[in-house]
Amino acid sequence: MHIISSPSSIASLLRSSSSSPSSLPSKLSLSKNFPSRSFTTTSSPSFLRRRSALSVTAQIGTTVTPLIQQFHRKISSMASENPFKGIFTALPRPGGGEFGKFYSLPALNDPRVDKLPYSIRILLESAIRNCDNFQVTPNDVEKIIDWENTSPKQVEIPFKPARVLLQDFTGVPAVVDLACMRDAMNKLGGDSKKINPLVPVDLVIDHSVQVDVARSANAVQANMDLEFQRNNERFAFLKWGSHAFDNMLVVPPGSGIVHQVNLEYLGRVVFNTDGLLYPDSVVGTDSHTTMIDGLGVAGWGVGGIEAEATMLGQPMSMVLPGVVGFKLSGKLKNGVTATDLVLTVTQMLRKHGVVGKFVEFFGEGMRELPLADRATIANMSPEYGATMGFFPVDHVTLQYLKLTGRSDDTVAMIEAYLRANNMFVDYSEPQEEKVYSSYLQLELSDVEPCISGPKRPHDRVPIKEMKSDWHSCLDNKVGFKGFAIPKEAQEKVVSFPFHGQTAELKHGSVVIAAITSCTNTSNPSVMLGAGLVAKKACELGLEVKPWVKTSLAPGSGVVTKYLLQSGLQKYLDQQGFNIVGYGCTTCIGNSGDLDESVASAITENDLVAAAVLSGNRNFEGRVHPLTRANYLASPPLVVAYALAGTVDIDFEKEPIGTTKDGKSVYFKDVWPSNEEIAEVVQSSVLPDMFKSTYQAITQGNPMWNKLSVPSSSLYSWDPNSTYIHEPPYFKDMTMDPPGPRKVKDAYCLLNFGDSITTDHISPAGSIHKDSPAAKFLLDRGVDRRDFNSYGSRRGNDEVMARGTFANIRIVNKLLNGEVGPKTIHIPTGEKLSVFDAAMRYKEAGQETIVLAGAEYGSGSSRDWAAKGPMLQGVKAVIAKSFERIHRSNLVGMGIIPLCFKAGEDADTLGLTGHERYTIDLPSKASDIKPGQDVTVTTDNGKSFTCTVRFDTQVELTYFDHGGILQYVIRNLIK
Repeated sequence: MHIISSPSSIASLLRSSSSSPSSLPSKLSLSKNFPSRSFTTTSSPSFLRRRSALSVTAQIGTTVTPLIQQFHRKISSMASENPFKGIFTALPRPGGGEFGKFYSLPALNDPRVDKLPYSIRILLESAIRNCDNFQVTPNDVEKIIDWENTSPKQVEIPFKPARVLLQDFTGVPAVVDLACMRDAMNKLGGDSKKINPLVPVDLVIDHSVQVDVARSANAVQANMDLEFQRNNERFAFLKWGSHAFDNMLVVPPGSGIVHQVNLEYLGRVVFNTDGLLYPDSVVGTDSHTTMIDGLGVAGWGVGGIEAEATMLGQPMSMVLPGVVGFKLSGKLKNGVTATDLVLTVTQMLRKHGVVGKFVEFFGEGMRELPLADRATIANMSPEYGATMGFFPVDHVTLQYLKLTGRSDDTVAMIEAYLRANNMFVDYSEPQEEKVYSSYLQLELSDVEPCISGPKRPHDRVPIKEMKSDWHSCLDNKVGFKGFAIPKEAQEKVVSFPFHGQTAELKHGSVVIAAITSCTNTSNPSVMLGAGLVAKKACELGLEVKPWVKTSLAPGSGVVTKYLLQSGLQKYLDQQGFNIVGYGCTTCIGNSGDLDESVASAITENDLVAAAVLSGNRNFEGRVHPLTRANYLASPPLVVAYALAGTVDIDFEKEPIGTTKDGKSVYFKDVWPSNEEIAEVVQSSVLPDMFKSTYQAITQGNPMWNKLSVPSSSLYSWDPNSTYIHEPPYFKDMTMDPPGPRKVKDAYCLLNFGDSITTDHISPAGSIHKDSPAAKFLLDRGVDRRDFNSYGSRRGNDEVMARGTFANIRIVNKLLNGEVGPKTIHIPTGEKLSVFDAAMRYKEAGQETIVLAGAEYGSGSSRDWAAKGPMLQGVKAVIAKSFERIHRSNLVGMGIIPLCFKAGEDADTLGLTGHERYTIDLPSKASDIKPGQDVTVTTDNGKSFTCTVRFDTQVELTYFDHGGILQYVIRNLIK
């Protein structure tokens, strides 16, 4: 058996294997030094310890040379010892013994490794550890070691993350798919129990709570009662999944936000699995999985379908990314928050262009940057477009691990492992310059207070320019920075009765002020800063107007503990920021209804009302249907804007309110200094808070514990359920792949411009009373008050297909500027809901496509944004560019993603969407190459060239099988 200790040995192994078959292993075996990968996470809390033997699954196809293909064929019928076992070594424990064993990168003795970005080293370690000459080959390892030369060439590598993270909106359909796959395995004669997670899966139920009750001392319990009433069936299904599938942990509702729970508790940083040490890495079915990058854990969002394949032992196929080095220097000025920093970074990186890349932060500024601030920046990676915003582990990371209750022994093991494997940054030592694909730099003292909006997270506005920017938005034509309000109507003031008093609204009035979302609720400095603003306002006699819907949704129980410890929660309560629940609320559209009088005043007077939230997303129609202007701000700024009651204000010159004796109070009067915040953080945020909070999580809560679930391994589908329904993906499936599907004479279902988000395609929020989904639910006896949200009904394909393209703010060019979820049925010219039009086409046997502009599918990693169009019959999307996860999801559901050539789009080509489209794809998958050009022709004689966005050979394999899940099922049966 060949033992590889250097890259040159890799080529040697390949050569010898082609000429000397006898040199290959003669039987299936595992190295004695490479234990069976059961998942006992001895470095994590006891309830996370679970076992599941790792079975060998079938090989994903890769783009390889004929020589390597020959090598694969010779060993494809056998697994082998890890060819890198020569660098498998012990990690000694101070005082004797050892922490465990690990694959040592320094032992490769390759100078190229020393120059690799830290984020790429994690990919390298994973490839080495999982190298079995089958799913992961020595050639894959060499590609990563040679990253500086290979990454510009868009080479493909396999990656096996250490674990998978789910939340309930995306987790329910994932568990539905797993249950459905078990049925499909049964029908095709396979062993249904093979459908089982082979890596640890953590599912945190955090997306179902809504702000139905606010400004009330009992809001938490009242909202949780309603949450369980609405979602009892979903929660019972997830509880069944936690019993039916091995290696799956479900964290009950009311525990916190998935990413904050991940950061404070689930994140291992380094795994110690039965004595095998390796870096933590995670993929999650939520875009903001990237928050864990702030802890030095490589993690990013994927679609539910990719996550399911990862759970089932498939290596992820990914293009080896470029890495943008982002140098931080200096320190933040007084009065500037982590949120201001992240909005600045987001704008810089959007402008630089980082889609599909890793961003790695380094520099002397890291010494001064707290872990919570790093997590805030990492969280918003999807908003600046990067796959990851990565912060390597250093002394700040270790301090945070101790603060959050990780044991001293665990932290010592993490530090020892990362230092031994050259993955630790020690700023007390000289820093060797890493090689990056490109570079950016930010002097932290240049950051100034800001917010972002009114419709996109990267449209940053300095606070001092907010008033003028707002007025330009009122003037500008309708768009990302415009509302087209006539001059004469801009100062209109609307008076209306509100619970016995007179209220006033105008354009820019704040009607929702929410401290919410994982981005900021994990950061004690901004949360306690918000409490200090509320305290100063109370002491000066200011109060938030009662018609502003205020709310506070902590990301974990720890936040409540330190707000109480500091004495600041009572001031937040006085300003209406009572705790409403522990989960994602306003940021994902779970803002609940506005008071009827407020809603009527907005709709009857066509007001551009505003929401200010400490979230990460402010796309149109996401926060609330009636807030057309939505601004992202730090928690203390949320309180300040709530006090002002409007975004139409210059904080430097205009008062935010007046005292009872008529004295003006200005922004500077309520804004705390950095020293004030640091002092209260130091005295109020304590390790025991984290320990006690997460010990309680393992016990669940009374409502969760009362849920009774069946013990069967196959799910009993209820045909009458409007929450959980068996999807049709595997209906009539056979063992033979269907092969590529040509698209012929397809109609255009929708014609879009730029920046169509997954919220536009598959909204997560409220189900509109006049929508096809509402009609479906009413026909099945569901009362309107029990509609719940699209997000909560993602386990029912019949609701979700009807909710596809149902966002009330969607703009379809076929409607000539009219806003709303409708389209033109081209054959008849009728204006129909998108779903009804799609069904007309399907019933007539007519295929459809979608035309789109740039950044199609940006936003949340929502698998229903691909599943829904597939169920509506969409065969291809032709766009200027795609968001990374959404393009992958389209491929996973068998939809062809195509890109116009540079400088071209539907408008420049003179396409109106009234044509019929034929896409000239080869009839055999083997004849299609990743990124090849194809010709698209229309029935009126137009012809143009597009690039097929199957980016890897693996994606072509999925397409050949009709989708990724069909591929997995066939392979597991074989």
